Amino acid sequence: MTFSIVACDLKEQAWGIAVASKFPAVGAVAPWAQAGAGAVATQSFANTSFGPRGLEFMAQGLSAEETLARLLQDDPDRELRQVGLVDAKGGAATYSGNGCFNWAGGVKGKGYAIQGNILKSAKVVPAMKDAFLKTKGSLPSRLHAALYAGDRAGGDKRGRQSAAIYVVKPKGGYGGFVDRWVDYRVDDHEDPVTRLGELLELHNLYFGKSPEAERVTLKGNNLKRIQQILINEKYLRGGPSGKFDDRAKKAFTEFIGNENFEERSDPSAGWVDKPVLKYLFKKFEK
Repeated sequence: MTFSIVACDLKEQAWGIAVASKFPAVGAVAPWAQAGAGAVATQSFANTSFGPRGLEFMAQGLSAEETLARLLQDDPDRELRQVGLVDAKGGAATYSGNGCFNWAGGVKGKGYAIQGNILKSAKVVPAMKDAFLKTKGSLPSRLHAALYAGDRAGGDKRGRQSAAIYVVKPKGGYGGFVDRWVDYRVDDHEDPVTRLGELLELHNLYFGKSPEAERVTLKGNNLKRIQQILINEKYLRGGPSGKFDDRAKKAFTEFIGNENFEERSDPSAGWVDKPVLKYLFKKFEK
């Protein structure tokens, strides 16, 4: 009752899943991933033990195909299951039991497995494959592009309700302390895949990184515009001086912290990433 893509980017050392369903909170059931081991999507009367067990097997060195065989061998309801896996080396496997409701099926290739059941038509999976292979950029962006293409090709024939994306890479989490790089869920929404894309855009805004060439030094008109925002938002008193003195620096530091853009700015050095500056002007200028 779901469609998903499981994939990896070995250059980036990232593994992840994007999934959607006419089912509440599919992100709490289907996606599983572990950096350096692989990723699993379990769906269609989902056997949720396939997630942690599959990751354990692949972490031990089993391939995706070997792991799939181990998962299915002792499951009496295997014909009701659907599962996709990608291992640490980019090997992939997909399985759709004979008991999955039509349309059901999947496709695999180097670094990806795509599968779905109760789909609008057989066009959904190929649309996801084409979008994934043609889209440039990071793994999360490619996963979402594939999910969106499947959704617009018909997706779950019963309708839309939830979607999720889960991507891991070594030290990819906030501050580099954990491997959970991207983890967003839309648990109940009339257009969850679109909303998921909006959340990814927010993630890129807050946690993306611009090259040094796109850093904007706070001076001239840009500084005056920021100072006016600081004045309007009660961080700074007086008029926009056009000087990034200690008073302005302190106000800007507090403002950036409250807006959660400390990953994309260095107030002590007086710069901010260009996409963030553009966002701040759009949000706060009156």
